Amino acid sequence: MDKLTFPIIRLFVFLFGLLPFWLIYGLSDLIYFLVFYVIRYRKKVVFKNLANSFPNKGKTEIARIAKQFYHHFCDIFLESLKSFSMSEKDVCNHYRFINPELVNAFYDQGRHVIIIAGHYNNWEWAGIAAGSQMKHIPIGFYKPLSNKEIDNYLQKTRVKGRSILASITKTSETFQVFRDEPVAFYMIADQRPASARLAYWMKFLNQDTPVLHGPEKYARIHDYPVFYSNVQKVRRGFYQLEFILIEADPANSRIGEIAIKFMNTLEQKITEHPQYYLWTHNRWKFTRPQKKPG
Repeated sequence: MDKLTFPIIRLFVFLFGLLPFWLIYGLSDLIYFLVFYVIRYRKKVVFKNLANSFPNKGKTEIARIAKQFYHHFCDIFLESLKSFSMSEKDVCNHYRFINPELVNAFYDQGRHVIIIAGHYNNWEWAGIAAGSQMKHIPIGFYKPLSNKEIDNYLQKTRVKGRSILASITKTSETFQVFRDEPVAFYMIADQRPASARLAYWMKFLNQDTPVLHGPEKYARIHDYPVFYSNVQKVRRGFYQLEFILIEADPANSRIGEIAIKFMNTLEQKITEHPQYYLWTHNRWKFTRPQKKPG
């Protein structure tokens, strides 16, 4: 069965790539109905996360946001599949950087940067669209698949132009290897940390939340300026990415400051348009550890 998996996936991706966007979004509407009403995929988690994040919103409004989220969630899933067969130019037509000069200024100074993002709007297309819209070499981190054939295919199809994929298990080595031409390290940073005890803790969406410290750690070690990737949905299938400077002088920042700035910025964007956040993730599984007396 494993030998058949790769050719089946390649055939599926090829056939799916032939579909026009209008048909893809029609398919997305059908998948939404099945996922929300029939399969009821992670509905308890979604409704619980929304209710806890927005305690001032009533059940009717929470249900409305949840439905909007599932519509968007199905769109993102199919857009991600479509990107396997899209050219860099095609992606850039749907995903425009509106202020790359803010980051390019650091390239002109010969400086690397770190760009952090959350699971908000379409985070998948950013790395693909970055190669031709900014001066830095974009490097995105991902978790390698156990199937080597599929993993190699993933790297070939999801990387366009100058963009590079690097294993998240080799993050430290990647920061050391790329030391010459300025690089933009793209990192998703709102996942639940593996360890609650070692994480930063803060209030995020009205809940005690453990926060990853990886992007901040590398920013402070290497003194790389940090930007937030603010992705906004213009209309179905079209996005704009705005860079927001989080920290220009990481080496002199306080511990936890960059992570908190990032999460506060992300929270602001989620509050404005909550339907575009990834509510299916069990983000608040951990409980804040109690401080020991003394």
